[in-house]
Amino acid sequence: MTKKHSTPPSTAASTTAKPLSESPAQKKAAKPEQQVTAVEMGARQREISVSEFFTKNRHLLGFDNPRKALLTCVKEAVDNALDACEEAGILPDVTVRLEIAATNGAPPPASQATRFRITVTDNGPGIVRQQIPRIFAKLLYGSKFHRMRMSRGQQGIGISAAGMYGQLTTGKPVTIISRTGPRAAAHFFEVQIDTKKNEPLVHENRQIEWEQPQGTQVAIEVEGKYQKGRTSVDEWLEQTSIANPHVKLTYRTPEGETKEYPRTYHELPPSPREIKPHPYGIEFGMFLKMLQDTKSHSVSGLLASDFCRVSPQLADEICKAAKVSPHTKPRDLKGSAAETLYRTIQDTKIMAPPTNCLSPIGEKAILSGLYKQIKGEFYTAVSRPPAVYRGNPFVIEAGLAYGSAPQDQNKPRQPAMPKAEGERDEEDSELARVIRYANRVPLLYQQSACSTFKAVLSTTWKNYGVTQSRGALPGGPMVIFVHMASVWVPFTSESKEAIADYDEIQKEITLALRECGRRLGLFLRRRERAASEYRRRNIFELYIEEVVEACNRLKGGTLPKEKLKAQLQKIATSRTGGLKTDEALGKTGAGPEGLPHSIIVTAEGVEGEVDLAARVQADAATTPVEPNPPGDTAPIAKEAKGQGKKATSTKANGAKPPKGKAVQMPLFNGPDRAAKPDKRDKRDKQDKPNKPVPASKPRGKK
Repeated sequence: MTKKHSTPPSTAASTTAKPLSESPAQKKAAKPEQQVTAVEMGARQREISVSEFFTKNRHLLGFDNPRKALLTCVKEAVDNALDACEEAGILPDVTVRLEIAATNGAPPPASQATRFRITVTDNGPGIVRQQIPRIFAKLLYGSKFHRMRMSRGQQGIGISAAGMYGQLTTGKPVTIISRTGPRAAAHFFEVQIDTKKNEPLVHENRQIEWEQPQGTQVAIEVEGKYQKGRTSVDEWLEQTSIANPHVKLTYRTPEGETKEYPRTYHELPPSPREIKPHPYGIEFGMFLKMLQDTKSHSVSGLLASDFCRVSPQLADEICKAAKVSPHTKPRDLKGSAAETLYRTIQDTKIMAPPTNCLSPIGEKAILSGLYKQIKGEFYTAVSRPPAVYRGNPFVIEAGLAYGSAPQDQNKPRQPAMPKAEGERDEEDSELARVIRYANRVPLLYQQSACSTFKAVLSTTWKNYGVTQSRGALPGGPMVIFVHMASVWVPFTSESKEAIADYDEIQKEITLALRECGRRLGLFLRRRERAASEYRRRNIFELYIEEVVEACNRLKGGTLPKEKLKAQLQKIATSRTGGLKTDEALGKTGAGPEGLPHSIIVTAEGVEGEVDLAARVQADAATTPVEPNPPGDTAPIAKEAKGQGKKATSTKANGAKPPKGKAVQMPLFNGPDRAAKPDKRDKRDKQDKPNKPVPASKPRGKK
């Protein structure tokens, strides 16, 4: 029996582990894993539809969250309705209805609902039947992208993107009803978008009976969240009515409430005209494309016909400076010669583009919108002259509403509680509210990234009597309105929420805000000085009765008391600012000097743009009561003109007390104010020159 040789454990382990530790040569010789070849990579390449791109990147279009998505859908539908009405010359009547779409059983409360049906109806010109599917179910399809004229929509994405979002979240198609006239048939469509091809899919197309003689109705069912407050649908519609006072807007909330925003300005804004591109507004690549696509047969003809502000004489001068023959065919101009011509165009002094392509709101319309929606005591509006950025004309408009309604000032206030050191009232810490617009459309999101907001922060509001901390908004009850009108607004993203920070735009906004601030500062200084003078007048009038009675006793009861009383009241009025004090406090109906395009609201009525305020009040008669009905301002003005002394002391309680330097403001031409009138001064200045005063001559008149 032979004995088997046993291998030591260490040796056995080494023999089994030998294949695991390979040499570098063996590693190099091992075959790598099969990789994807270039042919396979090339086979995977395919075109990406714009609809597919925005389906995955819907946040770029403003569909970040359910609350913002609901607002974006309403915004796009209302913008299209207003553009169509204004282009057709029709005063817009728009109805917005938000309804809770019940999924199972009874609909939940509005604050808890997650699905809504948005319906927007207008009285516009309607849409022809062939265009309805493409307008509502194809991205980058529209009539405004290639036109150089002001409009709310620009890119041809908005309403189609809203329908795509509804299709993505609820699977429901967009429902459209449109009629082009009373005799035409009303067409009913249900459409969706084919995201792979970016083409419309028509589910239903038929003629129906519709009670509306003309217009369009769009209904979209989406997932969203309804919540009132800032950046909500309610706030957006309210701000839309401020910038569009010619629009009658009806809003039915998910809670069943109906809000009416009446038309307060009965004139359509001027219709903007389409212009050609300005030479300063194109880049070299675009210029090369224009050379290939033009219908002109010569370079000088291209410059004169395809650009604005370039005459045939100027076109020949540009060609001569660039050493290019004016009769050269545009398609033959390439390379360095084309670049030389482009540089010469940019160096040539050319007139700014025309501004009839813009339709600004106007100062009176801004005042009308602010006065209708915001309760205050001072309103003003400014429109800047047209300016240009990158060859695109634009206009900046600004407005301001300050203070609270007089009836709010006269309300009894609770006694103030003792405060700790450094503690302030809530009113003292109230910051101004900025409402931003671009082509009449409110901008609610990305405020800190907007050029408008940066201009408000950079303005030194302390110079105009308003508190402001460093790097913060001004304090106090104030609403600042800024609007930019342009053929191409430089938004920071496709969602159109903030204006890019161009130096030309920032400068114009700053200048408009400074003008509003100067008017506000003048109003505040006049009010403080006038309130101080008015309090002095009240003190004088308290003692006039006593003085008259004392003088009558000294004369043995033979003194004409009424005449003496009238003379003393006239002296008190002249020594306390006279008619200018009454004007500053709203005791007369005359407009304030130095405050054009302004409205001042007082407890007695309205001054400034009285007719405009009266029209606003008349149109808003069915809405909640506005501050200070201005209908009675005319009779008040007649009375105040003849008797500047007739006033009550309640107004002095509503005005702010004068600050330290209020007495130094040279606002009135009357005598300088003294803290306490000296008897010797009165006797020296008044009695001595007028000792033999006849009965018909008032005392104190120099």
